[in-house]
Amino acid sequence: MEVRENRITIIDESDIETVLSRDIEFKGTLSFDRGLSIKGKFCGRINATGSLFIDETADVEADIFAGFVSVKGKVKGNIRALSRVEIFSRAQVEGDITAPDILMESGCRFDGKCSMKKPDGGEI
Repeated sequence: MEVRENRITIIDESDIETVLSRDIEFKGTLSFDRGLSIKGKFCGRINATGSLFIDETADVEADIFAGFVSVKGKVKGNIRALSRVEIFSRAQVEGDITAPDILMESGCRFDGKCSMKKPDGGEI
């Protein structure tokens, strides 16, 4: 994973520990401390210290707490990150975002409030 100042993070999928593929629909609570990519549907809660990558094919309805969050797909729910949230140009986010660093590409759809600070507490 390479982070450039004021740029979206470039990731190599081989660096991601776990992938929920496009054909998976999952409901519940996810906890992890390494990288996770969601490509399918997820509904529930995410409470993690690792990095979360939401693929362009993903449809996520969840309140999210993670170390780093990258969104290319759809998210309905609040996002809280310890380090950074990145919203790509084709992403759709409906919910509030709290993180010390927030980057949104032109063209993304965002409906919520942003708070640029480290989130309170260690979980949702």
